Order: sequence, then C-alpha cells, then structure tokens
Amino acid sequence: MDRENHLSGAASLLVLAPHADDEVLGCGALLADWWRSGKQAHVVCLTDGGASHPRSAEDVTLIRTRELASAIEILGGDPRRDVTCLGYPDAALHEVPLRAVLSRLEDLIDRLGCRVLIAPSPLDPHCDHVTTASLAGQLVSRRPRLRLLYYPIWSRWAGGGEAPPVPGSRRFTYPVDTALKQRAIEAHASQHGRVIRDDPDGFTMPDGFARMFAEGPEIFDERIG
Repeated sequence: MDRENHLSGAASLLVLAPHADDEVLGCGALLADWWRSGKQAHVVCLTDGGASHPRSAEDVTLIRTRELASAIEILGGDPRRDVTCLGYPDAALHEVPLRAVLSRLEDLIDRLGCRVLIAPSPLDPHCDHVTTASLAGQLVSRRPRLRLLYYPIWSRWAGGGEAPPVPGSRRFTYPVDTALKQRAIEAHASQHGRVIRDDPDGFTMPDGFARMFAEGPEIFDERIG
C-alpha cells in the first residue's frame, strides 16, 4: 500500500510510547518524515522507565528522559514542543487510575488537533504495552474521528521480524532510512548497556533487536470498523 496515499490528509499524529525508545523503534521513520515535511507529530511517553535498572543508584528516569530528547532531535523534532512525559511508574501502568490518564491524553488530543493516534500493539507481551493499547482503544471510542494505528515491538521480536496482525485491522508497512533510525535508536544508550554500570541485571536490548527495527520496514496495523 502506498504510504503517502494511506496517510494523506493526516495533518497531526499523536504517538503513545509506553517507554522511552518505543517511539523510535516503532515509529521513528514515520516521525522523521512527518517533521521533515513540516507536519505536526507529538510523542507521549507514559512511564518513567525506572524499571529497566531498578538497582542502580543513578537517576535512571532522568537519563532516559534525556535520551528521549536526543532521539527526538535526531529524528527532526523539537523535544520542548513535541514530547510530553507523563512519568507513570514503569512496569506498573496498569495500576494507575486510568481515568486520570485518559483525561490527560484527551486534553493533548484536543489541544493539538490530532487526527491519528499511534499506539503499541495489544499483542505485545508486556504489561505497559497492553495497557497503552487499551488506553488508545478507549480514546478512539471517545473520539471516533481518530484513526488508530498499532505498531508491534515485542510481538515482532518474538516473531523474528514478523508480527501477528491485530484482529480487526489492516496492515501496511513504512520504509525506513536505516542510518537515521539507527542513530536515533542508539541515542537510548542506557538500553544498550553503555551508561548504567551498577546494575548488572538491568535491561539491555537483546542481540539483533536494534538492528531488526533499524532495518525496517516499520509495521502498522490500522483498526477498521
């Protein structure tokens, strides 16, 4: 499916990222093209990312916020304008009163005039991804004129580069600038094991993980009906 025709008329995007790095892994090429063309795109990072290295004495949440800003700049966005960090607890988004989260997201959607909402696949085997996908579904129920696209992260990794389609959706792919996307992924250096040294059991992207997403293409499932 032709990418320009498929997304034509979609002037404003809102990307929901459960964690800092999901935005570039799932949507980096799309975001870069959007900002390059002068269109509006906004990234909401829902959690503080602190669970990636829970035993570290470092300020993990601050590190990850700075990495997110660097990645957005590489993709061509302005982190002061194009990013909102909600700071909910990592790996515990499902424990947050969802009504409050929905209210904050609805305010953003209305203020920015968003027409397309992009969220992680509900089939991703991670609690924060599942909760974020559920929030997206509820937002579209409240704002039925929104288009909803899902991007797979952990379900794609589990499938060796493929991902099970979200039921009730149609799939399209989006080509990537591999060099640019690789730079943006590398900006999340703490997730590559290059920053935090005092938590040997902390999260590190598996071998081949970053390369798979950098080489693309990006996968989107648009909800229909």
